[in-house]
Amino acid sequence: MNESASPPRPLRSVAAVVLGLLAAVALSLVADLLLRASGLFPPADQPLSDPQFALAAAYRTVFAAVGGYVAAQLAPRRPRRHALVLGGIGLLLALLGLIASHGRSPGFGPAWYPLSLVLTALPATWAGATLQARRRRG
Repeated sequence: MNESASPPRPLRSVAAVVLGLLAAVALSLVADLLLRASGLFPPADQPLSDPQFALAAAYRTVFAAVGGYVAAQLAPRRPRRHALVLGGIGLLLALLGLIASHGRSPGFGPAWYPLSLVLTALPATWAGATLQARRRRG
């Protein structure tokens, strides 16, 4: 096989993680837009209610799992490691969000919301990778 036909493994690893991140972010943004367009979420200049924040936390956790699945699926080897790297990036981004939103309620939502994203980042991407591994085996 011609080696120029496939990118080197480090590039494939980076691509797997980046595409997993893009999948999770894109799904979250589309869900936000659809929920706002449907009237289930208020316009962007108005804060969400606690139940709406709970819904957002839930679908963001599911989408983080999808990102972990994508990263694992595209990984050249060690799929769970790729998903956990993605989870680490998600954890870092969620921590930054937690710090940035500290003491800035109600516009940034209740304190539990960014904390929930911090706590679910790694388990969600691990779950996505586990699902991918089971699917690959079965």
